[in-house]
Amino acid sequence: MESFDHRPDPDLILEDIQTQRDQRPGRLKIYFGYAAGVGKTYAMLDDAQERAKSGIDVLVGYIEPHTRPETMQKLHGLTVLPPKDVSYRNMELKEFDLDKALEFKPELILVDELAHTNAEGGRNKKRYQDIEELLEAGIDVYTTVNVQHMESLNDVIDNITKVRVRETVPDYIFDRAEKIELVDIEPDELLRRLEVGKIYRSDRAETAMQNFFTQENLRLLREIALRSAADKISSENQSERSLSDKMANTKLLVCIGPSPSSAKCIRWTARAAEAFHASWVALYVEDIDSEGFTAEQQKTIRANLDLADKLGAEIVNLTGHDIAVTVSEYAKLSGITNIVVGKSRNKKTLKNLFDMAFEDKLISLLPNIEIHIIPGIITRRSYRKPRNVRHENFRFTWGDTVKTLSILAAATLLSLWLHQFDVMDQNIIMVYIFSVLLVSRMTEGYGYGIFASAVGVLTFNFFFTEPYFTLNAIQAGYPLTFAIMLLVALITSALTVRMKAEARLAVKREHRTEILYEINKKLLATRGLDRIVALTNDYVVKLFGRSIIFFTTDPEHGEDGEVGQAADDIGSSVLNSADEKAVAHWVFLNQKRAGAGTDTLMGAAAFYMPVISQGKVIAVWGISCGKENLDHNARLFLRMIASQVAMALERQHLSDEQRNIMVESEKEKMRSTLLRAISHDLRTPLAGILGASSVIRENGEMLDENTRNSLVANIQEESQWLIRMVENLLSVTRINESASNLKKSPEAAEEVVGEAVSRIKRRFPQSKIFVQVPEEFLEVPMDGTLIVQVLINLLENAIKYSSDDSSIEVRLERDGTWARFEVLDRGRGIPNEDLPYLFSGYKPCESRSADSSRGMGIGLSICKTIVNAHQGNLEAENRKDGGTVFRFTLPLKGSE
Repeated sequence: MESFDHRPDPDLILEDIQTQRDQRPGRLKIYFGYAAGVGKTYAMLDDAQERAKSGIDVLVGYIEPHTRPETMQKLHGLTVLPPKDVSYRNMELKEFDLDKALEFKPELILVDELAHTNAEGGRNKKRYQDIEELLEAGIDVYTTVNVQHMESLNDVIDNITKVRVRETVPDYIFDRAEKIELVDIEPDELLRRLEVGKIYRSDRAETAMQNFFTQENLRLLREIALRSAADKISSENQSERSLSDKMANTKLLVCIGPSPSSAKCIRWTARAAEAFHASWVALYVEDIDSEGFTAEQQKTIRANLDLADKLGAEIVNLTGHDIAVTVSEYAKLSGITNIVVGKSRNKKTLKNLFDMAFEDKLISLLPNIEIHIIPGIITRRSYRKPRNVRHENFRFTWGDTVKTLSILAAATLLSLWLHQFDVMDQNIIMVYIFSVLLVSRMTEGYGYGIFASAVGVLTFNFFFTEPYFTLNAIQAGYPLTFAIMLLVALITSALTVRMKAEARLAVKREHRTEILYEINKKLLATRGLDRIVALTNDYVVKLFGRSIIFFTTDPEHGEDGEVGQAADDIGSSVLNSADEKAVAHWVFLNQKRAGAGTDTLMGAAAFYMPVISQGKVIAVWGISCGKENLDHNARLFLRMIASQVAMALERQHLSDEQRNIMVESEKEKMRSTLLRAISHDLRTPLAGILGASSVIRENGEMLDENTRNSLVANIQEESQWLIRMVENLLSVTRINESASNLKKSPEAAEEVVGEAVSRIKRRFPQSKIFVQVPEEFLEVPMDGTLIVQVLINLLENAIKYSSDDSSIEVRLERDGTWARFEVLDRGRGIPNEDLPYLFSGYKPCESRSADSSRGMGIGLSICKTIVNAHQGNLEAENRKDGGTVFRFTLPLKGSE
């Protein structure tokens, strides 16, 4: 029958199953087609009707309004979520209400048009981000999409249809889908539907048939859709072993630049990586020319990097003066097997006439790696405004102008002085070349160096060639001399400027590395969650000049984050507002960036980034964007810092967990000690009470008065001992509840001693106890009740082991930063073999506890536990002239 007493509770099993179901992410099913009108929505609603009939809770989240009655009839019988009204440019738009859907939390929800772009003001920019939130909430989702909206196929579709599709969905959404159902009809049938007005109105249908809905386009789009669905099925059917082998043998790298054609290379690499099931890297190399990029070029670079990140690439950002060399070195170190680069038909200029093409450099540097060259986007020739020259290289400042003219004047005066001593013209030419070198070194950009080169040649011609003080040269060799002088001066100027730019890059790279090293070093030496957060906040404020808020726990219930305040920036009142906490909560749940400068919750005052370790969000920090949004370099640098902080937080969590394990181990050890002590200590008094009470009950009338009183006194004595035992057990319970968080308050040590002595005197009025306390006031943080219990146990132990006429001393004195308590007796002492087990409460191979005369073994073990919980130490030793001294120390106030 005992087995039935321990059978599992069915209600608990069902509750556990429901909890696991709630914690699992939702499942995604995509109805996939090659064009509008193939029947995706109809098929989705048809399946939803079947699921609803089988008892599944189905909610229609959003269905695009159609004029097709047969599709809308499929909504009958299903619960439909009302759309949210959004005002946009004097128009009322109907949008999917994500918050209401999460509030309903159905088992299955239908959301049409996966690639839809939400109206401004919504939480997410794209509908697929709404669907991701639904999946994270454990809701199954049915949705629809066409092949032209796949991000990796965007350029392929553009080449086929000549129509640029703006609304795209990252490929990882397709990879996440548990099922993809291909909805297919013949192109001829689709065109007939279009002609009779089942897809678009007649005016729109006519335009569509002339542009997108052509027979050739539909045939090719259908082929791509069929192939994509087949690739998905093939990928799912591959074994894990073959997949890992392929991933280990192939690794692709795509080079990213400011060219719009980089997006084409990224998509090609994403498709290739998907086909080979390989990992891939998107690499951007920052060189000296990067400083001169226009705002449009910088925006293109950010867009390309975001696209690569969205398609699943590992983003790497490097700096180097030679891009080809930097790419080749990274490829060698990272095990890259294939490199993808773009190629455009650039006109040869004087600057790059003799330069080797970038792809040719890579082929020469990496003969064993395959180089894939993707042709750039060919655009129609049209009038373009002349491209602005980088103004920072030809910037005019009065300071640089004065420096240039001063150096040239000094060079001319020096040359005139040397000319008086018949110094040869070659030496004077060297003076002017040196002056050009100085000008290039001391000014910004190329402009002043070129100007100094030209002026130097003209000045040399004017002052030092015959006829003097004219710009004519009668000697045949002088024009060649002037040309060579100008060429050398220009080359010298250009090399000097390039060296300065490379030096700036090196300093920038060194500064970034130094900061990361310094942060890492400080984090390694920092202990405690609060200190790690404070250190991180200080560095971010200094580096970026922006306020930061750091959440170490999900602020779902209103907990404030730690704010690092920057001068002239938003403060805690904004960053800890309810709206900002909601953004941080979203980041905790979805493990993605959000806030200012992202596609999610764009209206936030800060950019929020998760700090992830081992796939879990352990913190979220928000960087203020009150002045301007963070650029790509700042976000990349924050990523690097976040990786360092993640390791520090993970290390701290492991340390806390280890400390908790140690505490639990100590608790378990104490429980074992307690049980052993109780098993020894309760037997004797209970047996005495039982025996005395039995004698009184059985022989009550036959007992004389003295015997009866003796038995009753024995019962009373044993009961009082049990009461004291219960008090000790209650003390242990208080420590067990939170051994590491005792409620300590400053207490006067002499008052604690006085309280313990007065209580023990009431119980043992005949005992002789002498107290010695210092004149100095000693204030000790402690739980006063527990420390009084320690002193009572020690005094009671001393009284029991001492003779009736011997005295007991209690001493209190200061020992450095510690308060030392001592209890001394004149008893028989403790055998040396018992000292190692004195505070364990149990001696191996003994039937009695080491510190009991009649079951007091639990007393000293509890004393040890209480003192340890106060970060103190308890010890005992025999006195030379007989007796025992028990001594414990506690830290004074301010020295814990």
